[in-house]
Formats: sequence, C-alpha cells, structure tokens
Amino acid sequence: MAGLPDQKHPDLLVGTSTSDDAGVFRLTPDIALVQTLDFFTPIVDSPYHFGQIAAANSLSDVYAMGGRPLTAMNIVCFPVCDLPNSVLTETLRGGLDKMTEAGVALAGGHSVDDKEFKYGLSVTGVVHPSKILTNANVKKGDLLVLTKPIGTGVLATAVKGQVDFQESESLLIEISGTLNRRAGEIMHTFEPHACTDVTGFGLAGHALEMSKGSNLSVTLFAHEAMFIPKALELASMGLLPAGTYANRQFCENYTKVHPSVEQVQADLVFDPQTSGGLLVSMTPAMARDYVSAMNDQGLFAVIAGEVGGRCTAGSLEIVSNKA
Repeated sequence: MAGLPDQKHPDLLVGTSTSDDAGVFRLTPDIALVQTLDFFTPIVDSPYHFGQIAAANSLSDVYAMGGRPLTAMNIVCFPVCDLPNSVLTETLRGGLDKMTEAGVALAGGHSVDDKEFKYGLSVTGVVHPSKILTNANVKKGDLLVLTKPIGTGVLATAVKGQVDFQESESLLIEISGTLNRRAGEIMHTFEPHACTDVTGFGLAGHALEMSKGSNLSVTLFAHEAMFIPKALELASMGLLPAGTYANRQFCENYTKVHPSVEQVQADLVFDPQTSGGLLVSMTPAMARDYVSAMNDQGLFAVIAGEVGGRCTAGSLEIVSNKA
C-alpha cells in the first residue's frame, strides 16, 4: 500500500494508515462497522480442525478492536483436481461450527479453483464509535495482558515435520481453535486502553506496533508462564519456523534483548502465531484484576509487559522476568 494514496473519509475511523487489526466505519453516532478478512493454508492434517482454526483466527480481529462479530463470508481457494470434495466439506463444517459458537451468521462466500488450498473468512462486526480499541492508544505505566500462551508457530512447524506429531497437533488445535470471544467479553468489564491480537508478527512484532502507534516504549517480560511448555521444549531443539527469523529481522532496529533472557524465550517472543491471544493494555490495577478474572474462569492470562516513556520511532525491550 506504500505507493497508493491514503484514502480519507470522515466516517472511516480506522483505515489503512495504521497497523490495526480491522477497519472501522461509522454508520451512526452509536454504531460503527468493524470489517476484516483473513485466510491461510492448512496448518493441521484434519480439515475440520483447520476450518475451526481459520475461522477463529478471522473472528479474532473483531474482538481485538473491541467489537462484536455479526456475519461472515467464506473465502476458499481449492484444488478441485487434487483433493476430494470431502476435504472442503469438512473444512467448511469446521468453520461453520466455530461461527455458530461465536454467534456469527454465515452469509455466503466465494471460491476459486487454485493449486494451493486456502480458507478463511471476511467478517463484519459492530462497535460503538467511542469504544473502539486500537493498538495505538497504550498509556504510560500500563501493563500488557496476554490471553493465550505463545508457541503455536513452533507447534505448526513440528506438525509439518512430523516431530512429536500427535501432541503437537493436539495442542495446536486446542490453542489456535479457541475463540477470543470470552477474553474480549471479560476485557470489557474493565477499562482497556488498547488491544491487538498476536498473530503472524509474533508477540514482539505486535508489541512493537503498539509502541510505534503510541510513541511510547514497551518492555516485554520473558517468563515461562507466557509460553506453551511443549513449544519451549521443541524450540530448545532448534525447531523454529522461518517466520521467527523474519520477525526478528523486522524488529531488530527497534528491539533490545537483555542478556539475561534465555535464548529459547528470546526466540519464542518472535514466533509467528496463528489465532493467538489478545494483547491488552490497561492500568496496572485493572490488568491484575483482568488476569485474576480470567484465571478464575479457568482461562489463560498473564502479565506480559509494561508501557514506558515517550519515544518517537518505537522502542521494544525484552527482559527476563521470573515472576
């Protein structure tokens, strides 16, 4: 988009000029549309579970903007001569089941014959214009709360490489297939300042986007509770996806990794996630209460970082934290 004009419209509240998770367009003083789309190639062998993960991933962007998803459209690229129709049917069934769980109506979609199978959703939701959450409104002194553990990129790499296949795939399905709906609902009972979901840029990349968008420095706390234990084990064996290195390179000019951070944890903060958790910026008191409320309901949530002082170009520090 760098060579294209930045479109201006008085009701386009969030557009392409920022690195946010979805676009937001105001319809009335009380209603704004949240619009997003996402699709990708299979990361698990089960077509049904691939459909669930892809749908959860697409829906997540609406939750990250503080919105409520309402409708979705299927996006399908399918090799009709290479795969049986049952693969597509099961994928769509998995996606539909996840949409039903989210209370989202499937309104249609579009498919093309393609050499590589891809699936995802275009999702429309709503949010009150005064309650939009972007990744560019963190406040000095805020704590960052993470609502899913990090390491699904490593798990996906293990699945592709047939390394500890059954355990890796089961964990990947469980974590990536979980909706961020409940985390978003509980988040709204507090007072979040900013939010994003952790996906392909990894925890570090999305935290850096928060830093750049708000012109404030961000520090991430690397500690075991943030990571999927199996991912720590696999990453310590050197099983890292190519996206980890790309994310590290993208962030390196703005990022300092403290020498005390264990190498495996330093690697995992750059691990590209599929359908990762929310990363929410709140006051320290609200953040701790949010973590407690999530944990009380058996849901994952940890303090993952804090927001520091002013910076002009974005600044990310990764430190060791045993808490």
